[in-house]
Amino acid sequence: MSAPATARTSIVPCAHCSKKNRVPASAGSVPKCGNCHQRLPWIADAGDDDFAEVAERAPVPVLVDLWATWCGPCRMVSPALERLATERAGELKLVKVDVDQAPRLSQRFEVRAVPTLMVLRDGEVLARQPGAAPEPALRNWLDQALQSKGAEER
Repeated sequence: MSAPATARTSIVPCAHCSKKNRVPASAGSVPKCGNCHQRLPWIADAGDDDFAEVAERAPVPVLVDLWATWCGPCRMVSPALERLATERAGELKLVKVDVDQAPRLSQRFEVRAVPTLMVLRDGEVLARQPGAAPEPALRNWLDQALQSKGAEER
């Protein structure tokens, strides 16, 4: 494991008890509240050097948001993606990749538009969607992507 990803954490308040928790960008299991043990939303940033560890080795499906700081639609869709990740705490990880800071990932995934959204499971791309969409459409797309390969595994 590389030190940058394992050292990077975010502080996430628990929706159930309000306790603040330190959540690592990468881990072998889903984050849970240290106080009430409820599952926490898992939202992390990744780049060229730590994408494999943060996204491809995650123990749950990953919603990847390939975005850019200068992109208006990216800023509009980001809160919706965070709500989806929060609704699916323990079942989904949201990984945000700034394409300007991750040129190798942009090339690898052939990003032609931002935002570009992907759903990964065990490093495999299950679904891909270029461009922003309203939250109900994103929820539907995500549900279909997760069901496409998840039914036999549950």
